[in-house]
Amino acid sequence: MKYLLDTGVWLWLIESPEKLSNRVRTIVDDIDNAPFALSAISPWEVAKKTSLGKLTLSMPIHAWLDQALRPPFMELVPLTPSIVVESTILPGTFHNDPADQIIVATARVGNLTLLTKDRLILDYPHVRSIW
Repeated sequence: MKYLLDTGVWLWLIESPEKLSNRVRTIVDDIDNAPFALSAISPWEVAKKTSLGKLTLSMPIHAWLDQALRPPFMELVPLTPSIVVESTILPGTFHNDPADQIIVATARVGNLTLLTKDRLILDYPHVRSIW
């Protein structure tokens, strides 16, 4: 694995790939870059937003997750003690969204490049990120 998808990029990859930047689309279209890593917090984020009515998916959440997580294209990265601790001690200044902290920590611990459109993450100098 070389790349970690943030939750937004993962959603767009499945639901609206036209929203991806050209650079990210080139990366995800290259089979040599698979599998793509996904933090275990991302399915929770999608399920939570769906349950709150903030996100509408093309199919029921269980079916969507089954499709969106299928190997060999995706590899779910579990929350490990190293990732959990790293998320609480990120260097420098990072914002207070716990899901983003876990995603950034996952990239750092796994030495992965994070694919994201999130400007707060792209501007954070302590993680490799691409949009």
